[in-house]
Amino acid sequence: MSAADVSVPAGHAVRPVRSSLRFFTAELRLVFLRRRNLLLLAVTAVFPLVIGIALRLASPHPQGGNGAGVAFFNQLAGNGVFLTFIALSTLLVLILPVVVAVVAGDSVAGEAGYGTLRYLLAVPAGRTRLLAVKYGAIVTFGLAATFIVSAVALVAGAALFPVGPVTLLSGTTVSLPDGLLRLLFVTLYVAAAMAALGAIGLAISTLTEHAIGAIATVMILVVASEVVDNVPQLAAAGPYLPTHWWLSFDALLRVPVDTSTLLRGLLSFAVYALLFGAFAWARFTSADVTS
Repeated sequence: MSAADVSVPAGHAVRPVRSSLRFFTAELRLVFLRRRNLLLLAVTAVFPLVIGIALRLASPHPQGGNGAGVAFFNQLAGNGVFLTFIALSTLLVLILPVVVAVVAGDSVAGEAGYGTLRYLLAVPAGRTRLLAVKYGAIVTFGLAATFIVSAVALVAGAALFPVGPVTLLSGTTVSLPDGLLRLLFVTLYVAAAMAALGAIGLAISTLTEHAIGAIATVMILVVASEVVDNVPQLAAAGPYLPTHWWLSFDALLRVPVDTSTLLRGLLSFAVYALLFGAFAWARFTSADVTS
């Protein structure tokens, strides 16, 4: 008997893929149509607009100082594109982590709390596929929230401030299309940071049946990481903290681009995603589900 005689029929090979896509689509609908999550997306859309209006009324001018945040504000008066970088760096402090923490913390713990988790596991999808779908929905929601911030800030910046060739933090001026391409990469970098946070939240969500507890734990970890990262005596621990590399996207706004910093940040995100994803898988696939 030849290998062709025992090959899997095409229909059998495609069916699991279609089933997974339907499962993932259903999860996306559940996540994106939940009123609480829609409110979170609305908040992320409002904040960049409020920031832009406030800065326009304040007529920002260079005030000196150090750091990427100050540099962003100094550049804003000359180019509205920088409102996007201001919005992302500002919302990364608390708002975007809250958005991701709510969805991630609720992913498994919420199902357990509602008593629907065991019914989900009764569907022949498998725990691994269920966990993968949950994480995929978390990443997609975080990506959507990040792009909403960038899109609203870009439109508001164009409406409130002049827009043209972009003067980078290094002093080099690039064309507007080049600046927008860098903005795309910055947005994707922030989304990668939120994906890593989502993995942490998913892992914590597998440890409890109380979504509020999981969400609060994720936010405590974020705040603790940011506090420790700003204590000079603990500087040695900084590069290993989950939030340390979040604002390193300013490396994309220099010439030449500091690729080493970007790669370290992306490596940190990947390590956190893999470690906590593996923990979530080990916990979820071996735990007794009673609710």
